[in-house]
Amino acid sequence: MELTFDLGRQILQQQAFSRLLGAELTRLERDCTELQLALRPELLQQNGFVHGGVLCYLADNALTYAGGLALGTRVVTAEFKINYVRPALGSLVVARAAVVHAGKRQAVCRCDVFVDADGGERLVATALGTIAVAGTKSAA
Repeated sequence: MELTFDLGRQILQQQAFSRLLGAELTRLERDCTELQLALRPELLQQNGFVHGGVLCYLADNALTYAGGLALGTRVVTAEFKINYVRPALGSLVVARAAVVHAGKRQAVCRCDVFVDADGGERLVATALGTIAVAGTKSAA
């Protein structure tokens, strides 16, 4: 099944954790997928920075959406790594991902994560991941 913007938003709303965080799919195009999250105190760590788990969540989901555009809607993250480049301070986090290379069963994708800062954006993390076509259900 082809991944469209409307279907992508429906999928995000089916994820209880995404609803809990308040994530929003704001862009779903072949060259870029984008998720945004308005920040609130519950998403910060003890020093007032955005918690690393929140940044990981956004990167993971953005990577998977990018891979889904290349591979279809039944995909999962097979692996990913994230590099934090600076503490995240702001009121909005934006994760933008794109496919680096796609085959038939997996896609390598890259994601950059930004916070709003001084009227612009500031890079806070970058991630690289492999998105794979999900296996079929088997009888146990």
